[in-house]
Amino acid sequence: MTKTLSKAPRAAALALSAAMAATPMLALAPSAALAVPPGGYADLVEAVSPAVVFIEVTGKQQQAVAQQQLPPGMPEELRRRFEHMLPGQDGAAPAPRQGLGSGFIISEDGQIVTNHHVVAGAEKVTVKLADGRKFDAEVVGSDAMTDIALLKVSADVDLPKVDFGTSKTLRVGDEVVAVGNPFGLGGTVTSGIVSALSRDIQAGPFDDFIQTDAAINRGNSGGPLFNNEGEVVGVNTAILSPGGGSVGIGFSVPSDLVQTIVADLADDGSVERGWLGVQIRPMTPEVANVLGYDEPRGAVIEAITDDSPAAKAGLKKGDIILSFGDTEVDDLRDLTRAVATTTPESAAEVVVLRKGSEQTLDVTVGALEPKPA
Repeated sequence: MTKTLSKAPRAAALALSAAMAATPMLALAPSAALAVPPGGYADLVEAVSPAVVFIEVTGKQQQAVAQQQLPPGMPEELRRRFEHMLPGQDGAAPAPRQGLGSGFIISEDGQIVTNHHVVAGAEKVTVKLADGRKFDAEVVGSDAMTDIALLKVSADVDLPKVDFGTSKTLRVGDEVVAVGNPFGLGGTVTSGIVSALSRDIQAGPFDDFIQTDAAINRGNSGGPLFNNEGEVVGVNTAILSPGGGSVGIGFSVPSDLVQTIVADLADDGSVERGWLGVQIRPMTPEVANVLGYDEPRGAVIEAITDDSPAAKAGLKKGDIILSFGDTEVDDLRDLTRAVATTTPESAAEVVVLRKGSEQTLDVTVGALEPKPA
């Protein structure tokens, strides 16, 4: 269950680190006592490891996917012969799709955070704890845009848990510890530093990843990234890898974003996002130079959806959005996030540059229709 993202200009592929395991690792509320001593991370790992879990996923094999691999225009008789060789043909039930990943418990009553791509399309999700206990898990909700999912298990006793810390105060060079089950090997701990912040890997509109050189491999997906106080500061999600193994560049969803998404999913199983109804592109350096800017800024409106919040507010093609609410729009991601995180039906001020002069418009944000998982 490993997803791979690739970009033609790059030799390396961005491989989602899903695919394999998660068992033990997380617990007790963090405290100053968990600070990493010169001797290593043993005390921290001992405290948090009971709350990291191994996730096994079973889903239906897609017969259509195999059939679509046959070339178009193939003669019918030849097609039938080849179809007999494909899985799930000749009346046989298709083999179930299996997947593995990691996760971590955030509440004593069994709430578990993992990646969306770990559980997407799952028919059955099983969670295994470090002590060997197994539970069937319910997918409470899943958000593809941030690759975060929330599971729930029921147990007769309180479960070990870990707490979130803030990712806002992370600095490049801070020490971090990743816990998960790479390649299905069981609870594994790796350490490193934050090597970059706010990384955009072109995976989606909410790209704002923590980059770390702590070894993250397939199977770490959904597992926690800890700071030295034993707090979760990120959810391990992707790796940059030519061959599928760790090369020292991994990406984690920041905990501040994760907490917001998890709260929404826990409420009703979905994430409600704002919608403006515009297609945008970056300002070109040439236009920035003409306008007297040192560098391009804002988002240029290329098209407006009919009867959208943008159309009702009077926004026009060619307007350059400079700010939305309290957010200055320096690049396209700024506007995308600002709109998406605005509560639908609430009002916001939009400052645009139109024909050389700034104008302020009031817009009532709509609701973005959720896409099928």
